[in-house]
Amino acid sequence: MLEPSRNVPGIALVGSGSAVPSQTLSNEELGLRVETNDSWIRERTGIANRQIIGKDETLTSLCCKAGSLAIQMAGWEPESVDLIILATSTPDDLFGTGPEIQGKLGATNAVAFDLTAACSGFLFALVTAAQFIKNGDMNRAIVIGADQLSSWIDWDDRRSCILFGDGAGAVALEKTSYEKNGLLSFKLKSDGRKRNCLNLKQSTDHLSLVKDKSHQKGSYLPIQMNGQEVYKFAVKEVPAILDLLLKSSNIESSSIDWLLLHQANQRILDSVADRFSIPHEKVLSNLSEYGNTSAATIPLMLDEAVRDGRINTNNLIATSGFGAGLSWGAALLRWQGPS
Repeated sequence: MLEPSRNVPGIALVGSGSAVPSQTLSNEELGLRVETNDSWIRERTGIANRQIIGKDETLTSLCCKAGSLAIQMAGWEPESVDLIILATSTPDDLFGTGPEIQGKLGATNAVAFDLTAACSGFLFALVTAAQFIKNGDMNRAIVIGADQLSSWIDWDDRRSCILFGDGAGAVALEKTSYEKNGLLSFKLKSDGRKRNCLNLKQSTDHLSLVKDKSHQKGSYLPIQMNGQEVYKFAVKEVPAILDLLLKSSNIESSSIDWLLLHQANQRILDSVADRFSIPHEKVLSNLSEYGNTSAATIPLMLDEAVRDGRINTNNLIATSGFGAGLSWGAALLRWQGPS
């Protein structure tokens, strides 16, 4: 957990941005592909629509738009950014998409790299960026969470194809004083023993190379998920880690202005809120329109709530990401906004 002393700088969240594809796929349209319908999907997930990247769009283009909007809100010049971290499990380039985003944003002085932690990725990247700012010479960072899971779904498996969409969200972080620190505390966890509950594995197909030697084919299998196990994991571990975080920070749940969880299933969001007696109107959710966009869900929802005026300066936000790995984490954030 981050425990700042008064001699250590704080982290201010001063900008946000997001971008989604122009192509909308409704529950009714999915029913043309698999045996399902709108009421069945809504009842079990809370999802009505999802956005899917089309022919003239890329994950990189969404990331650049989200990052650019975050920089604009913060009032920065792109050259002033020191660090860009892209949290994604579905990069356009397997060697890393972060550097391409850095170039297209014009952030010529920034170091950029990818971080992979699936649906927990944005939160893990946010904490990572904060350490660079607190412990090094960096003053400004852009953290982007983005995924294109539509490329890796079995669209004939109604158990999983109804859940996922594409999108990107970004936040701008800036070094600030201890008193204005916006990352109050955090906890991160992993349990690789449960990795088979949710994964996107590399194909094990091998092709002939020369003589009796072979090589592994470079491809991946569709997303595999044990939905019941992931659900049970989330409703158990998310409240537990949030409770631990609140107690260690001496903060009552009644002090929270907003609960911002990874947007996986509306029943999970409601269950966690009920566990802490948080009114449902304080639970931020856009799951209905976007589905599960993996690493993008938290920053996408954050940006939406900032821009429509729900999140205001100094609001306290309890957030948690959870998913493949299995990995999960939680953080207490205080939104500062542009100065």
